Amino acid sequence: MQNQLNIKRYGSGSNKLVAIHGLGSASSAWDLVRPQLQEATEFITLDLPGHGDAEMRATLDMNPKFLAELIKQELAKHGIDNFHLIGNSLGGWICLEMAAKFPETVRSVTAVAPAGLWLVPSKKRIPQLAVSRYIARATYLAAKPISRIKWMRKVGFQYVSPQWEKFTPETCAKAAIAMGSASGYYTLWDAFLGNRFDSPINEKIPVTIIFGDSDYTLPVENCQERSLVPTHSNWHVLPKSGHAPMWDRVEEVVNLTLQTCRYSSTS
Repeated sequence: MQNQLNIKRYGSGSNKLVAIHGLGSASSAWDLVRPQLQEATEFITLDLPGHGDAEMRATLDMNPKFLAELIKQELAKHGIDNFHLIGNSLGGWICLEMAAKFPETVRSVTAVAPAGLWLVPSKKRIPQLAVSRYIARATYLAAKPISRIKWMRKVGFQYVSPQWEKFTPETCAKAAIAMGSASGYYTLWDAFLGNRFDSPINEKIPVTIIFGDSDYTLPVENCQERSLVPTHSNWHVLPKSGHAPMWDRVEEVVNLTLQTCRYSSTS
């Protein structure tokens, strides 16, 4: 069976938890939380098109709504048709779209620093992210030795997290390789320009939103609009955390995710 999205399964819990990474990332983004989550669930990762080990197909529509449909179809091919979701950044947006479109399939959503929650959608690429992509593209082949150098980790991750100094060289190298090798980076980015998340989600589907208090990628001033998510959502802001709370606050993200999964079982 062709595995277009590099779907991988870990653990063997009765609850299936599907993880969707963000723009310029890969399934390795979940490595710090995976050990605990796979103890409590069957933890399932994937790579978005043109990211990680998933090929980029020129004919694909990369709009978040379409990606929601594509992921649902690919999961079904693996017999995964009833599941919880966790997603970061663009992945969080896709999770919300999946919950809105497939309420019979999605059991809960934990959206970690989700994109798409802006009142006025951007129509242009963000210069800071474009520079990060340029640097990653130019250096990713040497990411492992470069990531051992502290000032290089600072250059690459000080805007990702206020706790960048605690990131291991391995975590930084994986992230740099993921961004630098993402052939679908700009295709995905351009596909969500001018769009936002504004779809209703059935109140029977538990939704947890997690942001860091120091998210410079999606700042609270214009990218964390609470009116766009369901009124029954639980919204959490984690201290000393940036755009990747699953790196900064591992225990909190794991606990909130499992709480959301458990709540869906009792609701």
